[in-house]
Amino acid sequence: MENRLSAWGEHQQHYHNHVMDALPLIYVAVGGALGSLARYFVATWIGRLSAGSFPLPIFIVNISGSFLMGLWIGAMTLMLPGKAKELHLLIAVGVLGGYTTFSTFSLESYMLLEKGLWLQAATYMAGSVLFSVAALFAGLWLMRMVSA
Repeated sequence: MENRLSAWGEHQQHYHNHVMDALPLIYVAVGGALGSLARYFVATWIGRLSAGSFPLPIFIVNISGSFLMGLWIGAMTLMLPGKAKELHLLIAVGVLGGYTTFSTFSLESYMLLEKGLWLQAATYMAGSVLFSVAALFAGLWLMRMVSA
């Protein structure tokens, strides 16, 4: 009987460890879904209010996401350091990452600037924008070549 209880306890611990390993993925997935929905609703709403060729909806999403990332990181450092990892995964990586990756870009840029790494910050900011746009052009060009 004791061997069965011991085996059951080991099984329970093994199961618990796997569930605990999955929790970060669940936090990111749930947060990402919520952030993506928020981006869709905000961009749709702003798109209905604006007209023209300037991509105002995503422009607003990127700026508001960066602002929210600043608020969130500030709140985490002041009020919630004990649950920082789980909440960071849910809110910063999940919700804000799903809402806009520009918020993470802004945070990383700020962190480089705060450390006084001016050259690295400038390289990161300019390079991210220029190389991302160039990579998009390259991907489009490659697909056109393949499909031609």
